[in-house]
Amino acid sequence: MSDDRVSRIRSALDALDPSSLDIRDDSHKHAGHAGARDGRGHFSVRIVSARFEGLLPLKRHRLVYDALGSLMETDIHAVAIQARTPAEAALPVEKP
Repeated sequence: MSDDRVSRIRSALDALDPSSLDIRDDSHKHAGHAGARDGRGHFSVRIVSARFEGLLPLKRHRLVYDALGSLMETDIHAVAIQARTPAEAALPVEKP
């Protein structure tokens, strides 16, 4: 099920034309968590896209949530997002 969800997340985020996209399923870290009982998962997403140029982090995250659309209701309980521009991609990665 996890690989299928990651594949659906990747397909949804393709709408942002990412130059780099890393999706990690962190659901195993949240076993027994009240929000995970409904079967939805926890994910971390690192995405690099020129679409984020000139946007503040909140707007970048909104674009990611909008691209994920109904997956937020059916497959995803929580998602940690690192959204960067290509120019920012060379900077050190933040640890969630």
